[in-house]
Parts: sequence; C-alpha cells; structure tokens
Amino acid sequence: MNQAVLSADEVGVSYGGLRAVDGVSLTVAGGELHGVIGPNGAGKSTFMDALSGRCKLSAGSVSLGGEDVTGRSVQWRRRNGMSRSFQRTSVFPGLTVRDQLEFVADLTHETELDLVIEALGLGDFLDVTCSSISYGDQRSVDIAMALIGRPTVVLLDEPGAGLTKEESARMLDHIRGLCREREVAAVLVEHDVEGVFRVCDTITVLDRGVVIASGLPADVRADPQVISAYLGSEA
Repeated sequence: MNQAVLSADEVGVSYGGLRAVDGVSLTVAGGELHGVIGPNGAGKSTFMDALSGRCKLSAGSVSLGGEDVTGRSVQWRRRNGMSRSFQRTSVFPGLTVRDQLEFVADLTHETELDLVIEALGLGDFLDVTCSSISYGDQRSVDIAMALIGRPTVVLLDEPGAGLTKEESARMLDHIRGLCREREVAAVLVEHDVEGVFRVCDTITVLDRGVVIASGLPADVRADPQVISAYLGSEA
C-alpha cells in the first residue's frame, strides 16, 4: 500500500454543547478507498466538512500529504489536491457534458480528460445538455468533475444518492477503478452498505459522532457493536 496521503487525528467538531464529531481518526493512502458509514445523525457529513475545511475543528487536526492543513481554506485544499463531491449534483444544466468537463479540465490542467470520460461511461452524452441526461448520468458528470485534475484526495459524499441499486453499483465500480488507476486516496460516505463493503479497502463506522469500529470490511461487518448499532439483521 502507498504512503498515507490524508490523515485525520482525533478530529472533533462541536456546535455549542453538541459534539457532532468526537475524536475521529483515519489515514488513507493513494489508491485506497476508505468508507465511512453509520446511522442517520452519526456525524458522517460533518466529518467530511471537517476534512474539506468547510467547518472549523474544535479538536484534532487534518493533514494532506504530510502537511497540517487544519487552518487552510476549502479553496486552498482544492488547489493543493483535495476535491469533493456532494449529495446534490452541481452540474450546470444549460451546458453540454463536453463543455462542462472541458471547462473544469482547463481550470485544473487535466491532460487525460478522455480517460475520465471513458471510465465513467460518458462518451455517449458529450454533446447533450446536462439537463437532458438522466440523474444517474448527472451524478457521473459530478464525480468526473471531482476526479478531473488528478487530485490526490477525493471526498465523496453519497455518490449513489438517488440512484437505483444497479446504478449505484456501477457508479462505485467506476470510482474504485479511477481511484486505483490514478492512485487517488478516497473517503466515501454512502448509504449503499453492500456497495461500501464490496469496493472499500477499509471502513470506519460512526455512531453519534464516535468511531465504534474501523478496519477491514470483513472485520467491521462481524463487529457486534456495528451489528447492534447499524447493520442489524443485514449482517
């Protein structure tokens, strides 16, 4: 496994007296997919905000490529290799898929845009406006934009949101392939539990802001506390 690219050390986020994230740590290497799962209200999206710089930490630190970036802005992190996709698509509906992707590629000096397009299956829609393609294909455009420019870290917040089970499985396969090919470190928050266990190398489970398990998928799936708090009979 490659050297760690992203590290979170005892990260905490508080809102007044509420600890939304409490002492969460993880490390992710290049080409590794690290899943973050847990019940609603577990603190998953808040943790992603902490990693990306969208919220201020009340404790702990975040490092990118070995450098402490805890005080750095979202924009600085994006310029220096950290990208993020959100639960809602951020495509421009009036642009064609080609124009949307080429615009981002120009900004990020991407030289292998065709490889991203091929990996995410967008070749048939390049000259169609984003508003005219399916929601699943819009999600693929959104993920492509996050991966254009060769980020070293990509934070993926529910890329399968709104997709069918088959579309979600296909999306996660595309993400895994691109991240491994480009040695991108990825943190994946996703409600498609089976998809997370299938594609991720390591998994962290949060419950009420606290890590209740972290490790290899098979070990996490068998953890009694995870079964009780989240997986239930699905385990």
